[in-house]
Amino acid sequence: MNYRVEVAAIDCLMVRLFDGIAEDHMPWMLAAAERLRQGFGVGLIDLVPSYTTLMVHYDLRSLDPAQARELIDAALAGLVPLDAGGEREHVLPVWYDPSVGPELALLARRSGLPVAEVIRRHSQHEYRVFALGFAPGFAFMGLVAPELAAPRLDTPRKRVAAGSVGIAERQTAAYPAVSPGGWNLIGRTPSRLFDRELEGYSLLQPGDRVRFAAVERAEFLRLGGDDSPLEVPA
Repeated sequence: MNYRVEVAAIDCLMVRLFDGIAEDHMPWMLAAAERLRQGFGVGLIDLVPSYTTLMVHYDLRSLDPAQARELIDAALAGLVPLDAGGEREHVLPVWYDPSVGPELALLARRSGLPVAEVIRRHSQHEYRVFALGFAPGFAFMGLVAPELAAPRLDTPRKRVAAGSVGIAERQTAAYPAVSPGGWNLIGRTPSRLFDRELEGYSLLQPGDRVRFAAVERAEFLRLGGDDSPLEVPA
């Protein structure tokens, strides 16, 4: 495997495994992350996986930059992709409805598909979690079918409800908490995505497989969902 190591900070090295985003890169990314954690041991402060890179934050008190680079080379020697058998799988129930997903009809018009077909295509695909960011528990997932891809809103909303499911370009995500946001909202999940009682605090972790399951409003409410309509700016 060809990779590049870039300096990110005085105590951080960025390992770039790929130049483009693809779902089939994830087994390689997960294998590299596991090897790096083992290789650095107690000298590792943090390891942050992303779409194509892994940021290695190491302890300068125990390692200098040259030693850190040597550990990276040793860890990635002979790298093979991780077996898919150990990956976690999640099914997130989603109530797809214009009252909580105001861009649902917009995506249908843009794609030339009926709303029901937009829902079917969004929920039929199994997504990979590429990275966590933006907010605690916010998982960037992909890849959305090309016909459902949509640019972020020109003006982000000041308040997006927790659980809101959206699309931005060819990524999809669910907001773990109330926050600003500019993704195209198509529904809402009752799933708790960020919880201090969870290991790592986040329900979803890089490499996880996620599928959305369409549910009716009654089931959404039974599962603890909040059906308060999202305020749409005039």
